[in-house]
This record gives sequence, structure tokens and C-alpha cells, in this order.
Amino acid sequence: MRRLPRLFLPQLLTLMFFALVGVVGCASKPPTPPAATAAVVPAIAIDGPLGRPTAPGQLAPIYPVMLGIDVLEQQNFALLQGKRVGLLTHSAGVNRKGESTMQVLQRAPGVKLVSLFGMEHGLRGEIPAERTYPDYVDKQSGLKVRSLYNGKSRKPTKAQLSDLDVVVVDLQDIGTRSYTFISAMRLVMEGCFEQGKEVVVLDRPNPLGGLKVDGPLLDPQWKSYVGAFPTPYVHGLTIGELARWAKDQPGILEVPDAVRQRGKLTVVPMRGWMRFMRWPDTGLKWVPTSPYIQDYAAVMGYPMTGLGCYLGGFSHGVGSQYPFRGVSHNTVKIDVIERELQALRLPGLRFHRVSVANKKGASRIGLFVEVIDWDEWRPTELSFYLMKLGCKLESKNPYAAAPQGQANGFLRHMGSTTFFEALKRDGARVDVDTYIRTWQAQAQAYQQKVRQYWLY
Repeated sequence: MRRLPRLFLPQLLTLMFFALVGVVGCASKPPTPPAATAAVVPAIAIDGPLGRPTAPGQLAPIYPVMLGIDVLEQQNFALLQGKRVGLLTHSAGVNRKGESTMQVLQRAPGVKLVSLFGMEHGLRGEIPAERTYPDYVDKQSGLKVRSLYNGKSRKPTKAQLSDLDVVVVDLQDIGTRSYTFISAMRLVMEGCFEQGKEVVVLDRPNPLGGLKVDGPLLDPQWKSYVGAFPTPYVHGLTIGELARWAKDQPGILEVPDAVRQRGKLTVVPMRGWMRFMRWPDTGLKWVPTSPYIQDYAAVMGYPMTGLGCYLGGFSHGVGSQYPFRGVSHNTVKIDVIERELQALRLPGLRFHRVSVANKKGASRIGLFVEVIDWDEWRPTELSFYLMKLGCKLESKNPYAAAPQGQANGFLRHMGSTTFFEALKRDGARVDVDTYIRTWQAQAQAYQQKVRQYWLY
């Protein structure tokens, strides 16, 4: 379905180096781990896509990625010894063996796990998007879950933090600005810094890798829970790197500057992860992060179709299948949609029909969006052409006709007032190409600015 990068000798040697010596960092000066804890990765011959041996009988590839929780455990939980700990996590917060971080910290010697924090979708991803919920007791761990999605405050309160010394954050992000887990982390940093509590972020891979950056920057007036960082829509950072940036750069955290400077942040980096790696390259099993992000296909699809299906008649998915990877329309025939999308010749993409039967046995037909060239693919491009097509194919311009509340919601996600006004004004004549070129130039400048916070 997609081309994976070839693992050339320099990359392999670099990967072996990191696995041998490890990389351990924090917000200030990263210490070097003792040699006794180093992981060794045997050399393997790979000629072809990463992770695919060239001939039968060769050794299977060894995936060396250790997550932040794995590194913390290898260091005997030294950062948390003797401390009262709160944990912000979810069902995808697991170590590389698939064991939940909750379980790992509960059995950790010298660590007292006091409580859990839950955000959008709940602790185990069972709650639909945007549905609030109160505090509750998690049956599996027996610990109280303090809700950060209770309809009152998304920032931990003084009372919620009063019996803690440190809050650990272990969340699997998907690399896209409007996915709210990075927002939850930012608000935890704010609350903890205000109350003099330490924050430890256990780093995890950006599943889209650390090199793809795409889409419009967020206009400052649209900063919100679905736009917590001033990044392009596809941000190209790990959650730990975002935390380091927020700690260092004035204006990201909404706290007084003196509070930000006094705040204590430690990021526990991964070992073995490199920026060119996408999720399949890590060898780790994907654990669903929310009801519609059940697999890596949906992770890739989220920036491709989510914005383009926010207003108007386009829908992501086909029936109940292919979330964020299927495209259909409520009123326009599939023949027309297919012809229009094929005519765009979008770099790196291909479309083919899929059919899904509903509960009554009737078929719903849509188009599956296939990424055939990763290097050429621009993650958000399709969404903006779906917006243009909506203006062309629907009887009314859905952006000009949108009620103010829906328009504001769209802008909080998409981020660019200028492009929204162009959609309203120009409709099907909007010059998407020019905007994409502008955003690409802005993305390159952004990437240079945040390189100082890269850990890998």
C-alpha cells in the first residue's frame, strides 16, 4: 500500500549506535545512562523495505525501540522513588510488551501510584468524543480516576493535585494538532506548574514520523482544546518534544512567565526511535487511541479527510467502515466523486471503490484513499480539495452557509481564517495550490524553529 524507507548502512549503523548507548534526556541537561543498561541490537541484512528480510531463512528484523516507560523501568524508576504519583494515561499507554503503564507503576518498587487522570474518551477509550464524565473508580486498578473532561475544568485543580508530588504523562499522540491528547498534556503542565508539582512526560513515537510537517499554522485567536499548540496541522514532533517546547517558549503555556520558568519538567526519551520511522517501522503493536482511531490506517487518514468532512456533505468512512480512509458524499453520486478526485492527480494518492453492507443488507459505496508514495504524499492536501469540491458539487457553498457556531468549530480545528474567508468568498474557484505552497514555506520555517527541541 505504501513504500517504506530502505534501511541503508548509515541508518543501520546509527540505529545500532543508539541502541548500544541509549538516549536519556530531560528538560534541562540529559544524563547519560550507565553502560550496564545498554541494549544491544544484532546486525541484520535488510535489502528492501524496512523490516522485511530479503530472502527466506534470514533473521527477522530486531526492532530496538524502547518507549519512555521502558526506559523509566530500566532505570529502576529513579525519577519517582519515594514520590506520590498521579498518572495521566489511556488504554494506549503501554510498554513495548503491551503491559499498561498503570500496571507497571503499580508494581514499581518505591513508587506510590495514588490516582489516575482521565481526559477525552476516558481512561480506556470507551467514551465517545466530546462527552463529559465525572470522577470514578477504575475497576481494574482500583484507583480513582480524576476527570479532566468533566465539563467544568480540563486543567487539574489544586484539590486534584493536593496529595501528589508528581504527575506522569504517558499518552500516545497521532501527530495531528487537533487530536486532543497533546492539549491534555499542556493543561496538566499548566496546572502542575501553578501548584508547584513536578511533571514527567514519558515519550512515545509520533506515528507519522518526525519529518512530515503539513497544513496551515494555527491563527492565535483559534487557540483552544483542539488547537493547543501554534503548529502546522501535522506537527512532526513527539509528545515529549512538544512538552520541551512549551516549557521553554513563552506564550504556549497560559501561565505567568515566572511560573513557567519555575516549573519542573522531565522528559524521558525513547531509545532506538529515529525521525524517519513511522509506526510500522517501530515493530510496536498499535493500540486504539479512540473509537475511530483503531489502527495505523486511521492515523494516516485523520489529517487527510477529517477537515475536509467537517462541513458540507462529505463524510469520512464508508458506512461504519474505513474511518478517515473512506470518502463518500450524502447526495452526490459516487461516479461523480470518483471522477473529480481522480482528475486532481494528487501526489502520492490513489482512489478505489469499496462497498460496505449496512444492517439491512444494502450496500454503501465509497472511495478508499490509498497512499502509494509516502515521500510525495502531503497529509492534509486532500482535505482542502474536498472543501473546494464541496463548494463545486453542492447547491450552496457550505462554508458561506455555515452557522457561526459551526464555522467557529471548523476554524478552531483548521486554524486559518484567511483560507476560510477565501472559501466563503470564492467557493469552487478558491486557489488551493497557492495556499498549499504558502503553508509549505511556513512549515519549513516552523520546523527550523523547533529543531532545538528535537530529542532524536
